[in-house]
Amino acid sequence: MSMAPVSPPAIRWSWVRFEDLGLQGLYDALQLRARVFILEQGPYLDPDGLDQHSWHLLGRLAQPHQGLPAGELVLYLRAVDPGHKYDEPSLGRVVSHPAVRGSGLGRALVQEGVASCDRTWPGQANHISAQAHLAKFYGEFGYQPCSEVYLEDDIPHLSMLRPPCPI
Repeated sequence: MSMAPVSPPAIRWSWVRFEDLGLQGLYDALQLRARVFILEQGPYLDPDGLDQHSWHLLGRLAQPHQGLPAGELVLYLRAVDPGHKYDEPSLGRVVSHPAVRGSGLGRALVQEGVASCDRTWPGQANHISAQAHLAKFYGEFGYQPCSEVYLEDDIPHLSMLRPPCPI
């Protein structure tokens, strides 16, 4: 007896500037980032001074899922303004809550992030520092390696560039 595939939970997206996150949004974002980037991947300084120069994409559950309440932040990324990290806009801090991993929502997050960047900065490339083992994943969104592998926070990374989307 085979089970029908489980569809991912519905997500409510918000694309906001730092000053529009509000205290709860900022807390939720930092809590999710710390859960994954600090507790799972090891210590480093997550609040790096770039959040204030970024757009923030938050994905919240539209209804309860696997013990998490509706409204729980389960997906997050930021898009740093051009000229602050790279010459181009830059996606980063891409994170999904452990409860939604394997559901396809990570792809939905990056797709929504790329589309939001294309709307916000039309005709501009996007530059990322990707964990090396995720190069194929980011390649699905048009990112191409543009460096050799290097260590960032003791994790192998490489620079990847997504060419500008035609206007």
